[in-house]
Amino acid sequence: METFDVLVAGGGAAGLMCALTAGRRGKRVLVIEHANRVGKKILMSGGGRCNFTNTGTSPENFLSANPHFCKSALARYTPADFVDMVRQHRIGFHEKELGQLFCDVSSKQIVAMLLDECSAANVCIRTSCTIDGVRHGDDGFQLETSSGTIAAPALVVATGGLSIPSMGASGFGHGIARQFGHAVLPLRAGLVPLTLSGTHQERLADLSGVSVDVEARCNGAVFRNAMLITHRGVSGPAILQISSYWQPGDVLELDLLPGSVADDLLHRWRAERPDAELRTMLADVLPRRFAQRLCDVWFPSRPMKQFDAPQLRAMARQLSAWPLVASGTEGYRTAEVTLGGVDTRELSSTTMESRRVAGLYFIGEVVDVTGWLGGYNFQWAWASGHAAGSAA
Repeated sequence: METFDVLVAGGGAAGLMCALTAGRRGKRVLVIEHANRVGKKILMSGGGRCNFTNTGTSPENFLSANPHFCKSALARYTPADFVDMVRQHRIGFHEKELGQLFCDVSSKQIVAMLLDECSAANVCIRTSCTIDGVRHGDDGFQLETSSGTIAAPALVVATGGLSIPSMGASGFGHGIARQFGHAVLPLRAGLVPLTLSGTHQERLADLSGVSVDVEARCNGAVFRNAMLITHRGVSGPAILQISSYWQPGDVLELDLLPGSVADDLLHRWRAERPDAELRTMLADVLPRRFAQRLCDVWFPSRPMKQFDAPQLRAMARQLSAWPLVASGTEGYRTAEVTLGGVDTRELSSTTMESRRVAGLYFIGEVVDVTGWLGGYNFQWAWASGHAAGSAA
């Protein structure tokens, strides 16, 4: 039987950060990864350039049943701390928008950096290794794996959520949590495209590929960014963001003219270009094909001078709060994250350690902490991994 000080189940962002942090403390660390390589989700993120953090990260950028839980870890390992490591490895990066930092060249550089740091800290990494069973006793944890029995006084669960099963995602970590008496809050896909059905889908399907700047609103959350129309529904940053706040039956509205007062705009068009058709004016501020469809289905297109004030106000209300009737989501297949997870009420916010079982830790996506789109989930992975790695 092999023995270590710390076993880390999962070789993703959180697991690698935890491992290198514990290794720097002189701990003998083993990372167990069931896939044939570590960091697969890092490699695919950001279009292959890895949106590795967000400089504006704050607790307000995360969803959790306990919104205060993430504060401690985020405060003790900040975006600046991770950027320092990136700079030390001379990895070029740039800010794309809204504090989002991306590699100039490739996400492979982030994985290589983490592996170099793990190597320097004498961390052992074992890929293509499955865990068949976990036992806990007075001496700590024993894992039955495809490479034999492995033991350690500390076990860190960093196996991620259910999103993107094609990359090996599973509910393994949630199963371990339940095994040791932890509650797992309801799971669902987050940061995911929304699907439409019936008439709603038919009206937009042939506009697939059209992108519209919108402000999406649902359950008090508001995001302004692009919406992309797809064959099955809608996607794009604004939709991915709002999807984490939406569930079937919820009211979801889009401001199609964000940054403008629609009523003022329509009245100005009528005053300045009374003979111009509505579709012509809308095409000045919206993609032409989308403007045409609005007039084909939702608004009558006639010269602006033919609309009276009440009609303009009614159109303005609809343009400012256009109802999007989604039927569902694309699910875990394309979701970037999993909402819900291990209940934080039974974890230490300082160390990520279980309050039920000494030496058991949960970090990253498996925990009920989910970030917005834009590097926030990676920062949670770094912060929670650092917290557990500093304590285990």
